[in-house]
Amino acid sequence: MTEKWSSGLTFILAAIGSAVGIGNIWRFSSVLGQNGGGAYLVPYLIAVFLFAVPLMMLELAVGRRLKKDVVSSFSFVRSKFKPLGWIISIVLFLLMSYYLVITGWTLAYVLFSISGTEPQFSEFISSYLPILFFIIAAVLSGLVVSLGVKGGIEKIVTAVIPLSFIILITLAIYATTLDGFNAGVDFLFTPDLSVLSRADLWSAAFGQAFFSLSVGYGILITYGGYLERNVSIPRSSMIITFADLSVAILAGLVIFPIAFTVGLEPSLGAELAFVTLPIAFDSIPSGNILAIAFFTLLFFAALTSAISMLEVNVTVVMEKLRISRKRTAAYLTLGAIAVGMFSALSYSQAELMVGGMRILDLMDETVGSYGLPLAGVLISLVFSWYLDRKEITAEIGERWGSIIIMLTRYVVPVVLIAVTLLSLVQIASG
Repeated sequence: MTEKWSSGLTFILAAIGSAVGIGNIWRFSSVLGQNGGGAYLVPYLIAVFLFAVPLMMLELAVGRRLKKDVVSSFSFVRSKFKPLGWIISIVLFLLMSYYLVITGWTLAYVLFSISGTEPQFSEFISSYLPILFFIIAAVLSGLVVSLGVKGGIEKIVTAVIPLSFIILITLAIYATTLDGFNAGVDFLFTPDLSVLSRADLWSAAFGQAFFSLSVGYGILITYGGYLERNVSIPRSSMIITFADLSVAILAGLVIFPIAFTVGLEPSLGAELAFVTLPIAFDSIPSGNILAIAFFTLLFFAALTSAISMLEVNVTVVMEKLRISRKRTAAYLTLGAIAVGMFSALSYSQAELMVGGMRILDLMDETVGSYGLPLAGVLISLVFSWYLDRKEITAEIGERWGSIIIMLTRYVVPVVLIAVTLLSLVQIASG
């Protein structure tokens, strides 16, 4: 890898952009709403700091030490591990293909809100507009990545990440004026400790923690490869984590007061973002401005995450085929459009389904629910067990390195496997 981040700050902004996705905004609020409100924060914070952060540090240390793409990093440790790197790359590509569909929805709703012609979600997906906006989102992501780390990714994240925080803080301040603000705060921070005995609560918290911080995908191995030696990985990891948590909490302070003000169900997920919140915006003061701000925030969050996913595969293909970044980004963008078209068609007038399930939902329940935990297990086991521990401690220090290696060897993979098995058991039991 010849490219570098311009500074530690631009790396942190890029990593925050990768971590802060639409899942922080609607999925965090949805999972919290479904799992005891404030009580959910207890296992969630444990999952973040004891399990997700160590894997984040491991990925960054591996990336900076080896300076290789994901596939080459696995191959460097042992040549027989090369197929595992390809598995992670393919899983992430499939995830990106349907994530871009949702990114397209957010862009569409930004434009709908600006024009004042916001249709109901059922009307939107009864047309072929979702396909058009999916293609636009994919092309935008491809264009940014084609311009490189400094020319593309850095310029986007340095513009949209600070703006996203400004939008979110402004929305949270506005939420304090709503009648449902106190009820929303109580729901968010008042725990019903009786639910802490539920296994599904812990499963949901661990799943969301890894999903939210973008760990276990190989993204941070790639981003770590562009990182200068003088940047502290432990300190950067904590900044990224607190920024990610701040977005999730602030989003809750926006969404729950709105939900309680207009009598909405606070545990809804994507439906809350695209179905019920638009209705709520119509019934509260300055609703149109709020809608524009909210969907712009969602679009920025989705776009920066999609860019990071595409970057991982661009580095892999560039290395293997020895072709230019621009050509690689173009080919992979076309590939993402081809693969993601099935998901896009499932939420369009075509209503493409398999066994009565929309393709996008099927992809999320397979690739999203099981492919990503598998990727996290592979990364934690391969690099903590088979990469010389000196390679890791050289990047993050002996004290931190010992802790990280212990957790990623023995605890993180067990937790990820347990969470995945528990999810399967819950599905089997109905």
